[in-house]
Amino acid sequence: MNNGLDDVVAAETTLSDVDGAAGRLLIRGRSLDELAGAVRYEDVLELLFSGFFIGLPNADHLALALGEARAQVFSRLPAAAAFLNLPVTEAVRALIAQIADGDDLAAALRLIAAPAVFAPAIIRMKRGDAPVVPDPASTHAADVLRMLHGETVAPDWAAALDAYFVTVSDHGLNASTFAARVVASTHAGLTSAVLAAISALKGPLHGGAPGPVLDMLDEIGRPEAAEAWLEAALDKGDRLMGFGHRVYRVRDPRADALKQAARRLAKSTRSGAGRFALAESIEAAALAILARRKPNRPLKTNVEFYTALLLEALGFPRDSFTSVFAMGRSSGWIAHAKEQALTGRLIRPQSRYVGPLPERAA
Repeated sequence: MNNGLDDVVAAETTLSDVDGAAGRLLIRGRSLDELAGAVRYEDVLELLFSGFFIGLPNADHLALALGEARAQVFSRLPAAAAFLNLPVTEAVRALIAQIADGDDLAAALRLIAAPAVFAPAIIRMKRGDAPVVPDPASTHAADVLRMLHGETVAPDWAAALDAYFVTVSDHGLNASTFAARVVASTHAGLTSAVLAAISALKGPLHGGAPGPVLDMLDEIGRPEAAEAWLEAALDKGDRLMGFGHRVYRVRDPRADALKQAARRLAKSTRSGAGRFALAESIEAAALAILARRKPNRPLKTNVEFYTALLLEALGFPRDSFTSVFAMGRSSGWIAHAKEQALTGRLIRPQSRYVGPLPERAA
């Protein structure tokens, strides 16, 4: 029995390969290094959805169809008023639950559009601002930022969010993706699978680390204070957020992709450049301290560290980071759900009973 299912192969997939020893992520045979910052999120949709939907259009037509899906989903926003007392991710989940289950491309695009429309709208409504109507002609990333800020953003901002969506689009059989595949194996439908995935993502051990990374940066404040703060945190037994990964034995390749995106974005403002420099100083100090204090544990920078910096620079509040992650990962969840429903069996593992036994008569 392998508690936590480490190293247990539970599915065969054509979608992504996570090589933890080499620090490599492949999506449909293409490395993340090749994709991040070089292709649009809509191109990754075409890549992930290939073979799962009849008559799948090319990326340009997918972009138009996704824009139309954003407009359709926006019509459901009146229901959001009932959920504004909830955290952003829980409100997004509640709104997605009202979308009917389906398994065709239109259903898939509505589910990808849903967090992209609902999260910016809920953020604005919580601030007392009106939601912004989607622009179906816009790219997905640019429209998300326009709906968040109420105006068209600079191209480098849209490019940074697009790179983020590509980077997090799929990542093997992680907790949320496995949850989606379990539900999809019952043929419940794509909405049910996505809701299961979001519920798993919401847990702090899977999708909740980016916000605390910023808390750490705020508390440290200055590069020269990093070493003392990090040493004190480790002395107390605290975990350094943004370092270490369940699978990667070396540096998480997504961290490199997002660091490059964050660096490009930081150059556009003086405050952004200072924040990035602070993050780099803290990263360097943390890696040196972890290598010295925990030499037998592979604690390298993970995807959460520069995710936090990037999403903060783009203007997303910290309590919405999980929802922004869901915007990018929804494509992977749906592709895995389709793959499981089309090629897999009902997922039904066994358990080993370790509880009390009935007393036997003498």
